[in-house]
Amino acid sequence: MSSLLPEPASLGPDAASDRRQVRLQALGPERARFRELIGKVGSGEHTSTGLDRQEAAEAMDLMLRGLVDDAQMGAFLIAHRIRRPHPTELSGMLDSYRRCGPALETPGRRPLCFGVPYDGRSRTAPLLPLVALVLASDDLPVVLHGGDPMPVKFGVTLAELFEAIGIPSTGLPLSAVQQRLDRHGLALTHQPDHFPWAERLVPVRDAIGKRPPVASLELLWTPHRGEHLLVSGFVHPPTETRAWQALQDCGETDLLTVKGLEGSTDLPTSRAGITARVRQGTTERILLHPRDHGITSAEVPWQGLEQWRSQALAALCGEGPLMPALRWNVAAYLWFAGRFERLEEALERATGLLLARSGDRLRRQLQNR
Repeated sequence: MSSLLPEPASLGPDAASDRRQVRLQALGPERARFRELIGKVGSGEHTSTGLDRQEAAEAMDLMLRGLVDDAQMGAFLIAHRIRRPHPTELSGMLDSYRRCGPALETPGRRPLCFGVPYDGRSRTAPLLPLVALVLASDDLPVVLHGGDPMPVKFGVTLAELFEAIGIPSTGLPLSAVQQRLDRHGLALTHQPDHFPWAERLVPVRDAIGKRPPVASLELLWTPHRGEHLLVSGFVHPPTETRAWQALQDCGETDLLTVKGLEGSTDLPTSRAGITARVRQGTTERILLHPRDHGITSAEVPWQGLEQWRSQALAALCGEGPLMPALRWNVAAYLWFAGRFERLEEALERATGLLLARSGDRLRRQLQNR
C-alpha cells in the first residue's frame, strides 16, 4: 500500500467508500470538482453525458486559473478531442475566455475580427497581415490575436510575420495595443503578453500531441468588445456547423466562416472560396470564384520568413507574386464589410489601394512607433 495516498483512520465495512472520501478531500475542492467534469466528457460513447454551458465555463475557468494539475488538464483535453466538443460546451468555454481574456474596444467603429489557428502556417504564404494593413489603411479597423509558435504544427505566427515587415507586435502592454487600434485601426493581441492564463495550457497541449478544443476557441474568440464582423477560419464542415451554433448562443449576430488556406481566413486564388455568412440566425452559403474576376494565380508556397518578407513588401506596393491574392482578399473583405454592393467595385478599390501603396504607408507609420 502506497504511503503517498491518505488512508481513513480505521478500516470498517465501508472502507472503500471511506477511502474514496478521504482521497477526494486530499485532492482539494477544485481538483475534486474537475475530476467530476472529466468524468462527464471521458466516460465513453454510451455513458458520456457532456457538459452544459455553465459546467464547460467552470472547467475552462479552473484550467485558466491554474487550479488543476497537468494530468487532469491533459485528460480533459484529450477526452474532448476524441469525443469532439458539443456547441454548448464551446459556448461555455467562450464565456470563460471572454471573462478572463484581454479586451479591446472601438467606440463608434465596426471592425473586422479574425480568428485563425495559433499554430500557424507551413505550406502556403500567409496574407492576413497584409490584408489587415490594407484594410486598416482604408479606415476599416482590424482586430487580430495570436501567440508564440504553437503545437502541434509550430508554423509561422502572426507576430513573426508582422515583425518581419518591421511592425513590433510582442512585448507591448495592452494599453499600447489599444492605442494602436485607436490611432491606426489595427491591433494584434499576443497571448504570452496579454492572456498568460491561456498560455499555461500550452505545455499540456504540446504533451498530448493533438489539437484540443482550446484550438477551436482560437478561431471563435475575439478580444474585441462591441459590434463587429467576426471572421473565423475552418477546415472540416462539422467544425463550421459547431461554430455557427456556439457563436449564436454567445450572442454573435454577424459571423463569416471561411474555408481558407490551412484553416486560415485567406481566400484561395486557385479554387472557389467557400464561405458562409450568418446574420441574425440566418445562414447564407457564399462561393467566391476568383476566375470569374480574372484571377487565376496559384497559391504562393511558403519558403521561409526572409522570402516572405520580400514578397510581402512587394505586394503592399502592388507588385510581385503575392499581389493577385492580396488584391482578391482585400476586395472580398471590403465587400463582406459592406463597403460595396458589388464585388467588382470592391476589386477596383483594392486595386487602387495597392497602386497607391496605402498599406505600405501604414506599415511605415507603425514601423516608426
